[in-house]
Amino acid sequence: MFATLTVTFPFFALVLCGYLAARRGLLPIAAIPGMNTFVLFFALPCMLFRFGASTPIAQLLDPVVALSYLFCALVMVALAVWVTLRGRIGWNDAAFGALVAAFPNTGFMGVPLLVALLGAQAAGPAIVTILVDMVITTSLCIALSRLGPAPDDASQASATQAARTALKGVASNPMPWAILSGALASAYGWHWPGPLASTLAMLADSASPVALFTIGTVLARSHMQAVSGQGPAVRWSEVVPVAAMKLFVHPLLVLAVGWAVMAAGLPLDRFAWYVVVLVAALPSASNVSMLAERFGADNGRIARIILVSTSAAFLTFSGVVACLPRP
Repeated sequence: MFATLTVTFPFFALVLCGYLAARRGLLPIAAIPGMNTFVLFFALPCMLFRFGASTPIAQLLDPVVALSYLFCALVMVALAVWVTLRGRIGWNDAAFGALVAAFPNTGFMGVPLLVALLGAQAAGPAIVTILVDMVITTSLCIALSRLGPAPDDASQASATQAARTALKGVASNPMPWAILSGALASAYGWHWPGPLASTLAMLADSASPVALFTIGTVLARSHMQAVSGQGPAVRWSEVVPVAAMKLFVHPLLVLAVGWAVMAAGLPLDRFAWYVVVLVAALPSASNVSMLAERFGADNGRIARIILVSTSAAFLTFSGVVACLPRP
């Protein structure tokens, strides 16, 4: 356990540094969108491209991993909606609660953390889960959010229109394109010329620390907005169960489904599924807060779920790594 903590500590420490910098005013809130832009459009795509280009194409196109993980994501969405769709929580808030319960922070935190723990071979299965969550899980939850009555300050779109909007968002997100470009480079053996390769490497190397620091600033901003009286009061009974589902139910479900798939004789690589279990044990994705705000959901509740899951994951994620034997 101590050996695992020595690897995971710097990652969560950088998140804490970003959180404290924003809370204490050392980093202006107005600077956070610029940091997000740098990570999302420059550093993180270069990192994903590099991992995709160095990963065998068979790992990036593994249908058993993708479909098994997708099944788990759908179960998590259904379970979270069933648990939370009651009282004052309607379809909009329940759908984004389901997304925050099923969508790990794989891009900003998971890939660099898992590569540090397990080596570069962990990138392939993690990238598969990113594609599933960004394209299918997110689109499904946004479509579900449109089933209920519209908030007073938001126009109501049909579920089909919402799904189209989500897919447009995926198409404008550089991360899937970076993964696709890396997969093509891996398949055809393409290589950048020396100076361009060095530039890409510098941006890729900056992705992990800047992304983790940015997670902290985004959490701080969301928390400050939530406690400033914008939106309804948030009850901890509406926060803790969803965070617990993300940190405990999700990895247990993924572990059980992987065991069942392998017991059925399907070609599921044990190491790849071990990586996917660790992906499921990650805290909630921080970008769900921005999606919730955009679609008129209770962003204060979503921000607190992300904050609680990220804070607790320092121990829970390290515990999963320590307790789960590596294949």
